[in-house]
Amino acid sequence: MRQRNVVVIGGGPGGYVAAIRAAQLGARVTLVEKDKLGGTCLNVGCIPTKVLLHTAELFNELDHVKELGIDVKNPRVDWKTLMKRKERIVAQLTGGVKGLLVSNGIEIVKGTASFRSSGEIGVDWADGNTMNIEADSFIIATGSVPFVPPVPGTHLPGVITSSEALSLDVVPKSMVIIGGGVIGVEFASIYSSLGCSVTIIEMMDQILPNMEEELADILKGSLLSRGVKVNTQAKVTSINKDGIGLQVRFEEKGAEKAVSAEKVVVAVGRRPNTAGLNLEAAGVRLNKDRIIVNDRMKTAAENIYAVGDCTGKMMLAHAAFAQGVEAAENIMGKDTKMDYKTVPSCVYTQPELASVGMTEKLALERGHDIKVGRFPLMANAKSLIMNQTGGMVKVISDKKYDEVLGVHILGPRATDLITQGALALRLEATLEEIISTVHAHPTVGEALQEAALAADGAAIHLPGTRG
Repeated sequence: MRQRNVVVIGGGPGGYVAAIRAAQLGARVTLVEKDKLGGTCLNVGCIPTKVLLHTAELFNELDHVKELGIDVKNPRVDWKTLMKRKERIVAQLTGGVKGLLVSNGIEIVKGTASFRSSGEIGVDWADGNTMNIEADSFIIATGSVPFVPPVPGTHLPGVITSSEALSLDVVPKSMVIIGGGVIGVEFASIYSSLGCSVTIIEMMDQILPNMEEELADILKGSLLSRGVKVNTQAKVTSINKDGIGLQVRFEEKGAEKAVSAEKVVVAVGRRPNTAGLNLEAAGVRLNKDRIIVNDRMKTAAENIYAVGDCTGKMMLAHAAFAQGVEAAENIMGKDTKMDYKTVPSCVYTQPELASVGMTEKLALERGHDIKVGRFPLMANAKSLIMNQTGGMVKVISDKKYDEVLGVHILGPRATDLITQGALALRLEATLEEIISTVHAHPTVGEALQEAALAADGAAIHLPGTRG
C-alpha cells in the first residue's frame, strides 16, 4: 500500500501536533512554516506571556511576605534579565518542537505557502525562488494575527499589539489597554504588578465577557485593589498624541472621557490568518476570513483540513492541539470527533481564573433547571496557607440528573485544577461522583468537592443549618 503524503501548512500548536500525529500513523509528512516553529503561542503568545506573569505574580507576593516570616528588603524586577529569561524559555521550547518534528521524520520547509490546486501548493522562499509540493492531503494551520480596529490613531508610535507588549525595552510608567478580554486582563496583571499605571477600556458590560460573570467581577475587584482602572461599556473613539505620549478618547455610558499614557496596547482580539493562501484555487470555502470546516475539521475540499485559529472555532492553543490530532487521525482513516464542551478557558492573572462548560447564565438560557454550588477559598486551608483567599469555586449542575454542566475556579493554580472539571464534563459526572471522590487535604482542589456539596446545601466547611 502506497504511503500517504500529507502537507501541513503552519508550525504552530495545531500544525506541529497534526504533523506529528500523522507521522505516527504512517504518513510521509512535510511541514511548511514561513516564520518560526511554535507559532504565536510559543513565540509571542501563551509562553512568553506566562513567563512575565510568573515573575509578576512572585513580585506581587513580596508585598505580603513579612506576615509569612520572610524579610525581603527593596526587591525590584530586573527587566532586561526577565526579557533574557523569556527569550531563553521560548528558544528552548521552539527548539524542542523542531527536535520532535525531526525525530518523527517530518520534513520542514521554510517558506510561504499558497495553493495551486486542491492537490498542490507553491512555496515561496525568502530568496525569491519557488518550489511546488504535491500531496494527497493538506492540513491548514496558519493561525491568527492581532485584530486592530478601525480607530483613528492606531498607526501612531506607541500604539502596540500584544506581540510588541512582550518585548518593550523598559516598563512604561503608564499604559492604556483597549480590550478587557483574556489578553488585555493578563497584560494589565503583568504591568500593574511591575509599577505601571494601567487603564483597561472594555466595550462590553464586564471584563472577560465569556467567563462566569460572578467570578469575573471578583477578579475585577482584585485588579481595582491593585490600582488598575477599569472602564466597561466604553468605546474608544480616537487616539491622539499629547504631552505625555498618547491620549485615548472614549465614550463610557454616554459620557465622553479621555486618558493619557505612554503606551496603548490594542488587545481587542485576533482574526484568522488566511490571506494569501489562494484558497479559492483549492475549493476551500471561507466565512469572511474563517475557514469553514465540518465536525471532523474537513473543509469544502475533500482532501483538505484546517485546524486552530484559522477556523475561528475556538482560539485557544490547547483546542488547536486537539483539532490537529483530530484532523490527522481522520486523514489517516480513523473517525475522530472532538468534544468541545471539555475545552477549558484559562486566565493567568492573580488570582487565576479558569472555566469549563456552561456559565450560570448560559445554562439558564439553554433551558436547564439548575443547582449552583459555591465555596469561597477563605474557607479552604491550603488557600489560607498560601495567603490567597480571595477566590471561589462555583459548580453548576442540572437538577434532574445532577449532571455537572460547568465548573469555574478563581484562585491559586485554578488553571491546573480546571482539568478536574473538564474530566467531570467528559465523563458526564454527577455532583455525587465528585463528592464521593476522596480529595487530598490540604489542597485547593478540596474546594471543588465542597462546592459540589454546597449545591445541595451540605458543604462541610461552611456554616449551615440543621435539619
